[in-house]
Amino acid sequence: MTAIGWLQCLVVVALVLASVVPLGTHMARVYAGERTFLSPVFGPLERGFLHLAGERAVRPQSWLGYTLAMLVFNAAGFLLLYAILRIQGVLPLNPQGFDGVDPALAFNTAVSFVTNTNWQAYGGETTMSHLTQMVGLTVQNFLSAATGMALAAAMIRAFAKTGREALGNFWVDLTRSTLYVLLPLSIVLALAFVAFGMPQTLAGSVEATTLEGAKQIIALGPVASQEAIKELGTNGGGFFNANAAHPFENPTAITNALEIWALLAISAALTHTFGRMVGDKRQGWAILTVMAIILGGALVVAYWAEAGGNPLLTALGVDPTMGNMEGKEVRFGTAASSLYAIATTGTSTGAVNAMHESFMPLGGFMPLLLIKLGEIVPGGVGSGLFGILVIAVLTVFIAGLMVGRTPEYLGKKIEVKEMKLAMLAQLILPLSILGFTAVAAMLPTALASLANAGPHGLTELLYAYASATGNNGSAFAGLSANTPWFNSTLGIAMFLGRFGYVVPVMAMAGSLVVKTRGTASAGTFPTDGPLFVGLVVAVILILGGLQFFPAFALGPIVEHLLMATGRTF
Repeated sequence: MTAIGWLQCLVVVALVLASVVPLGTHMARVYAGERTFLSPVFGPLERGFLHLAGERAVRPQSWLGYTLAMLVFNAAGFLLLYAILRIQGVLPLNPQGFDGVDPALAFNTAVSFVTNTNWQAYGGETTMSHLTQMVGLTVQNFLSAATGMALAAAMIRAFAKTGREALGNFWVDLTRSTLYVLLPLSIVLALAFVAFGMPQTLAGSVEATTLEGAKQIIALGPVASQEAIKELGTNGGGFFNANAAHPFENPTAITNALEIWALLAISAALTHTFGRMVGDKRQGWAILTVMAIILGGALVVAYWAEAGGNPLLTALGVDPTMGNMEGKEVRFGTAASSLYAIATTGTSTGAVNAMHESFMPLGGFMPLLLIKLGEIVPGGVGSGLFGILVIAVLTVFIAGLMVGRTPEYLGKKIEVKEMKLAMLAQLILPLSILGFTAVAAMLPTALASLANAGPHGLTELLYAYASATGNNGSAFAGLSANTPWFNSTLGIAMFLGRFGYVVPVMAMAGSLVVKTRGTASAGTFPTDGPLFVGLVVAVILILGGLQFFPAFALGPIVEHLLMATGRTF
């Protein structure tokens, strides 16, 4: 580890923290329906869209109405994207002449982009037409992110409101998330990307002559526009197969820093939105502190592992100060690659600027751990916030048991119904990840897709189902996932991780919103101080450790120990 490496990390962190208050305040005003500096531009569009929807469609909704609207909308998005993928070959803006996508891969990809997972079992530049990339994938990048943000707004209202049934209106929140937050930020960021050398064109490719005189076809397309919402919406689906390691998706160190900022900015700022909307900014800072502690700890371990290099290569005379550069871009190095890996798995983005398969065992363990903690530090846009609020509810319940008091969070009593729903949501992750991994580990057809045996192969399987269920979308890069088994089961895992989790969370929000918000007393457990922060961190780590430690022990941990004996996989 070097001072320059840490300076690179600190600059990006400083940019993220600098945007928390202004962006969080802006989003709080947007979800409260207040006028913002963007209202003169996007206000007419918002009113136009909602007028077309009709008065009945924009009435306040209960948790059930809100959830059903969200499910119907996403089901329609899935069907439309699946259709686009299947008939791609006869649609326009297909300069490479790609055929339609086969049914299993189309199913997997449609579920992937609708659930904000953006898992890619294909090479973008060799499979998807420009129309599919723009009208199919990029549109879903906006809509899946806006869906998560709308759900977060509804969850915040569950704590902020008192004695009401309505959580807001899904269509209103979806429209405002897109128009006032995602679209303007994406336009600005895309223009910045173009300025730093990222392509934005409808041309299919160009022909180049190499130094040896050979001809090479270089794929092009509308890259910058998709890259912007890919990061801002914590989507992760790359235009190219190499994702953000490709020089057209990530040309320079500056674009690398901008991408890391973009994938962290909205999720981090939503904590401040939460604090403002519930009337106590300290609550938001407490949640953000929890996120920072876990994310920072993971970064320290990952950077330490990668900067130290492979001891087996060091023994052969390789300079240890170079760190582990296998699978990394020289223009980024170990520090920026480690930060990107931690940020992308901590935010459920899934974009990569280095191959996680090539990380050292403990370096690759950190991204896997962050996914299995539930994608809540800070998690996907919206989904990370309502996910960590579920953990906060569990924390105050545990604290209440310790002191023999009825647990409360922000003045709302946490009772049996809320706890049952919270635990139901929490069980989705281990059920899907461990269940599918166990079955895959016994199937010859699934094992044939692994590039490695032993504990590394187990990590490949674990990572795939963790990434799908956690709606992350990054891959360990050693798994050939474009098979009927993986396309089908990973698609189901993505669905469970998004909608199987959301439904009980929204039911819990519906239960909380009708409760009267009490006032704090001398016996109220404070949820804005160091004790609460420490308890939340402990609950997150204990949940992740108890559920997945045996799998971790058989995968990356034992691989690290065996590496010290000279055994590799």
